[in-house]
Amino acid sequence: MEQNQTIPLSGYQKLVIFMLAITQFTVILDFMVMSPLGDMLMKSIGMVPKQFGVAVSAYAFSAGISGLLTAGFADKFDRKKLLLFFYVGFIIGTLACGLVNSYEALVAARIFTGLFGGVIGSISMAIVTDIFAIQQRGRVMGFLQMGFGASQILGIPLGLYLANAWGWHAPFLWIVVMAALIAALILFKLKPVTAHLKIKQDKSPLIHLWHTIQRSDYRIGFTATALLSIGGFMMMPFGSAFAINNLGITNLQLPTVYMVAGIFTLVMMPVMGRLSDRYDKFKIFAIACLWMVVVVLVYTHLGVTALWIVILLNVLMMVGITGRMVPSTALVTGVPEAKDRGAFMSINSSMQQIAGGIGAWVGGLIIVQKTKASPLEHYEVVGYIVASITLISILLVYRVSRMVKRKIALQKPGSLPVEPIITEV
Repeated sequence: MEQNQTIPLSGYQKLVIFMLAITQFTVILDFMVMSPLGDMLMKSIGMVPKQFGVAVSAYAFSAGISGLLTAGFADKFDRKKLLLFFYVGFIIGTLACGLVNSYEALVAARIFTGLFGGVIGSISMAIVTDIFAIQQRGRVMGFLQMGFGASQILGIPLGLYLANAWGWHAPFLWIVVMAALIAALILFKLKPVTAHLKIKQDKSPLIHLWHTIQRSDYRIGFTATALLSIGGFMMMPFGSAFAINNLGITNLQLPTVYMVAGIFTLVMMPVMGRLSDRYDKFKIFAIACLWMVVVVLVYTHLGVTALWIVILLNVLMMVGITGRMVPSTALVTGVPEAKDRGAFMSINSSMQQIAGGIGAWVGGLIIVQKTKASPLEHYEVVGYIVASITLISILLVYRVSRMVKRKIALQKPGSLPVEPIITEV
């Protein structure tokens, strides 16, 4: 594959990456911890898979609605202030999750958390597109999405240990303490991100939102993101229940499965980031998709399986997931113009969350568990659907890749392709 020019990162850019990465870590962990706690939650509160799917999708749907409501305003304010506002709301919602004791209260707490937490990722992506050039974003996305791997290495295993020792409330309370410290770091160390305010914009937030949705090239990016999200959400929430009830993994072995897979994810994220900046992002994405399809089809058909095989397949699955996430996210950030970045990222995040909510809800409708201890049924059907969606997503991301390449080709000779709007950091 042909190599591309790479641009070094400045000291402040590295600090921004660190702050956004640990912020993403807590937000991802808040959502991810629902999956390993799934079996415990269903048995403690008395939920069936359909109800658990609702509890998971409640966060996603509220996050999607919140993203759409804030999209028109996303380019009107200092992005640092927006990040802090929504992060504080996320902390309050997570605290509520750690205090509830019923299914209805849990769903309400997840809705509140989603209203704030679901917007944080889009604000972070807008900050990234303001500060980093397209040739840097593969590395940036690799590090930001290390939160996914870190949540599996540090977050989920520790969360499970806390849950086994003190109940399922403990992981949420632990996240609250971490997030409060991170909020203080952002307050004192992140500089205001206001350069986008100097660009002429639509006066009305609603008009700005409509103009963003109206663009056909933007809609291709939204659709690609939604497809990538819906597949993952169909499988992930029921992962722990499948491992325990179908594969024969115990509650004590489950943290090991997540930890080992997370270590490999943590290693692969920056590797995929560097590969995405050095080589064609779409080719990396397509190879990872085909890899993931094979592993998913094998994994979802398993019965009782040895622990080492379950760990190996989870590692292979994580390699495919990271190989999709990093290059596709980097490509999508190259779609919007500078004046639309905040709105585009908010809508894109909304499509991701809403599609994920649909995926979790549909997964809950397909998967059946007759008793609390019986195996999950029809999980292999979910595997077929995920594989099909993954193959379709290759075609859409190909179109996104072509758009970004055309945009780069139209740049003036010697300028940075798809430049950030902050050039001195």
